[in-house]
Amino acid sequence: MPRFLSAVSHRYALALLCLSLLAAAGGIFWYSRAIANAAPNDAATSSAGSADAPADDAQSGSGILLGLARDAMRDGRLLAPAGSNAFEFYLSVLQLEPGNKTASEALRESFPRAADEIEYTINRRELEEARREIDLLREFDRDNFTLALLGGKLSAARNIVMRQHEAEAERIRQATAARGAAM
Repeated sequence: MPRFLSAVSHRYALALLCLSLLAAAGGIFWYSRAIANAAPNDAATSSAGSADAPADDAQSGSGILLGLARDAMRDGRLLAPAGSNAFEFYLSVLQLEPGNKTASEALRESFPRAADEIEYTINRRELEEARREIDLLREFDRDNFTLALLGGKLSAARNIVMRQHEAEAERIRQATAARGAAM
């Protein structure tokens, strides 16, 4: 019987330990959530007295996006990958603040380099990516003549690829017909 009581008491001790750990984890989680929720509320209360609160939010969002854009430029992510490149970050700044001079100047200054990257993408036959990148630049300057030229080059590259695929398909048809006739 003592052996039975020992096994039962170990089970209860183990269960009690697990419950204690679970309660401690829950407490830590609750505390971290309370602190995280309190920080934005404190910031909101301190800026609630100012009439510029929406502008401050836009400024902080723009500041974050400008920092991300600078990091992307430094890392060589001017147009790619989609969703994490300098052009998209700068365009997002302009959506928050249409008159942001920093974003406008950065886009204008990097436009020629971006156009070169698109041309390189077309030359590598990454045509869908090139289309996405051209569309991205059009969001900044829809009527740019360079984009019209790149669009023409992209269209020509698509025609070349289509003709290559048609020629390959015809070669395969002829090879299949020749094998069928030989049998």
